[in-house]
Amino acid sequence: MTQILDVPGGEGSRRRKVAFAAFIGTTVEWYDFYIYSTAAALIFSHTFFPPSTNPLSGLLGSFAAYGVGFFARPLGGVIAGHFGDRIGRKRVLVSSLILMGVSTLLTGLLPTYAVAGLWATVLLVLLRLLQGIATGAEWGGASLLSVEHATPRNRGLLGSFTQIGSAAGMLLASGTFLAVRASVSADAFAAWGWRLPFLFSIVLIAIGIFVRLRIDEPEAFLRAKADGKIRRFPVAQVIRHHPRGLLVTIGLRLAQPAMYAILTTYALSYLVLKRGDATMALTAVLTGSAAAIVATPLWALLSDNIGRRAPAVFGILGIGILVWPFFLFLDHGDLAYLPLVVAVALGVFDAAVYGPGAAWFSEQFPIEVRYSGVSIGYQVGTLISGGLTPFIATWLFSVGDGSPWLISGYISFYAVLSLIAAYAAQDPVREIRAAAAGAGSVPLNAKDPA
Repeated sequence: MTQILDVPGGEGSRRRKVAFAAFIGTTVEWYDFYIYSTAAALIFSHTFFPPSTNPLSGLLGSFAAYGVGFFARPLGGVIAGHFGDRIGRKRVLVSSLILMGVSTLLTGLLPTYAVAGLWATVLLVLLRLLQGIATGAEWGGASLLSVEHATPRNRGLLGSFTQIGSAAGMLLASGTFLAVRASVSADAFAAWGWRLPFLFSIVLIAIGIFVRLRIDEPEAFLRAKADGKIRRFPVAQVIRHHPRGLLVTIGLRLAQPAMYAILTTYALSYLVLKRGDATMALTAVLTGSAAAIVATPLWALLSDNIGRRAPAVFGILGIGILVWPFFLFLDHGDLAYLPLVVAVALGVFDAAVYGPGAAWFSEQFPIEVRYSGVSIGYQVGTLISGGLTPFIATWLFSVGDGSPWLISGYISFYAVLSLIAAYAAQDPVREIRAAAAGAGSVPLNAKDPA
């Protein structure tokens, strides 16, 4: 048995403060990341790319630029993992917020293709690259901040506050876009209104930095540093000595992010092509994100009691099955029910996988390489699935002559791989609870500080 988290947990008020800081920071980061994905589906194809008579051409270009952010995320994970495992979690997290804020603000100030030509496209891709690096640095540190401050009995629950930030960021991003679209004409929104959510980001970034500067490093990291357990090259260590943890984490990050990208990004453009409007899809993303905010900590709490694997397997199976009737519904169903459908998909199946994730991934790695292992595994898996899914789905839709069934098969294939990873992953919850019942602190493994 390898990984039982090695922290005694801080005082209750301190843990709540850290959980709030993780939630606020990830909400801001994901708001910035998701306003880009929303704009990519609705605006960027005809704003930053050459005019084309084929709407799929501009959309493919827009989603390719969107995917660049995901390609950059493993790089952000490697950089953050190296420094996070050497100098601590806090400074890396503050730096990631600053980088995200600057790149998002500049995106809102970019000239269009009509003004700057190809330079507009190049700058858009470059800023998306910086967004991806910032996001890759964010998640691992924020999740460890929560989990390493937790007690043995509530690591899933406290870790879920990082996960809630993703849904809250999507909720805030979709709500901001809906508010702007409702406040200005369609022409004004296409001309300049889409920029407002990007410019608003600077306020959120300032709040996030203020909150993060007021938190402390986890005691587990400080203790490992004092005991001389810090590695000079933690990334190399995790690749050489913990390949199983990396592969398991990557595998668990396939089905859920891919389906999430379908529900929150690709469905917007799909409805524009099939039904001529995506307004109801934006509303559905709002309701789905709200459902995920409520459901994610509940699934995480359940995982603290019965283990991480059972909720995840339930969610993965649901994703692999749901994707087939989902496209049938988009083609022929009453879109008034779309918010309910997305709420069930995100609140029941997606949250069952995502909720326990922060704690579960942390349990695959020892303290001295944990930031590196969690970040690299999480971001590589998300790149393969979530980052490429809108582009691949658009391509499959094209080669399938407008049929969505190749897309459904693609998501179901990822579900099979995630199921294999779920059964290969270590699930030490029962051992954690048994050890916690007899001791005040629980080491992650024999090599970790007690």
